[in-house]
Amino acid sequence: MTSAIDDIATARRVLATEAEALEALAASLGAEFLKAVELLEKASGRVAVTGMGKSGHIARKIAATMASTGRTAFYVHPAEASHGDLGMVTRDDAVVALSNSGETPELGDIVAYTRRFDIPLIGITSRAGSTLATAADVALVLPANPEACPMGLAPTTSTTMMLALGDALAVTLLERKGFSAADFKVFHPGGQLGRRLLKVSDLMHGDDSLPTVRPDTPMAEVLLVMTTKSLGCAGVIAADGTLAGIVTDGDLRRHMSPNLVALTAEEVMTRGPKTVPPNLLAAEALRIMNTKSITSLFVVGEAGRPVGVLHVHDCLRAGVA
Repeated sequence: MTSAIDDIATARRVLATEAEALEALAASLGAEFLKAVELLEKASGRVAVTGMGKSGHIARKIAATMASTGRTAFYVHPAEASHGDLGMVTRDDAVVALSNSGETPELGDIVAYTRRFDIPLIGITSRAGSTLATAADVALVLPANPEACPMGLAPTTSTTMMLALGDALAVTLLERKGFSAADFKVFHPGGQLGRRLLKVSDLMHGDDSLPTVRPDTPMAEVLLVMTTKSLGCAGVIAADGTLAGIVTDGDLRRHMSPNLVALTAEEVMTRGPKTVPPNLLAAEALRIMNTKSITSLFVVGEAGRPVGVLHVHDCLRAGVA
């Protein structure tokens, strides 16, 4: 029975082995990787990713990552492909096939199918002279680093490299396409990731909810607007429609006196308030509010005209953190 110290040593050895393999993989990238990216980018259809066993699990993840970053992709099981699912792959598609040995028999039919119909094939394998590498239009050969398994049998280092190589392909395609956070949000509307990608425009109060007053508005009316709109502030709008200042609860406290209601908005407001554009991520707006110790931000559109107000509670209710 091993001790806790032995267990930690084993875990560290595994991670070190795989980290060394990833460094070797990064150093090995070159012309073949660029050819693979070109094939995937030029394919007018989808990317079909396939593999058997552990390679199949990695293939599923690669397909999912590509699909979520703007390159339509799907996983096809090689054995099922031989029984009808080859019909899922069209001549407009490209195929990425994973096999550590490059000799996985279940891949035979799908590889032959790509050759018969001139479908671009990218092979990811550890053996340059394997059947898969020889048949592929582009062979991405993994460095000859040992598996982390002490017997050298369980796919560990090899699958880690496959996974990382798939990420490298997906992100390279993403950057070539100019895939943005806004595009990313379209494919990730739910969960924490979707909340992180919410924009200010998704949460702000606008139109009739916008608390605005003129510079010469008496504070008695300003207080009424602030109370009615329930956002704890009022924007002071100049004659040209731009935001001249903002009256907040803090401004009221600083000017608290018997003659407060006799003052005008311009006399009480904070000039040059912090504003944000509507296309800013809500998470960034929340960071600004936390940094500035404020609870609301006016949202300013073209020509400096206010289009909304974002309150810290809006962000918290939406789960933005």
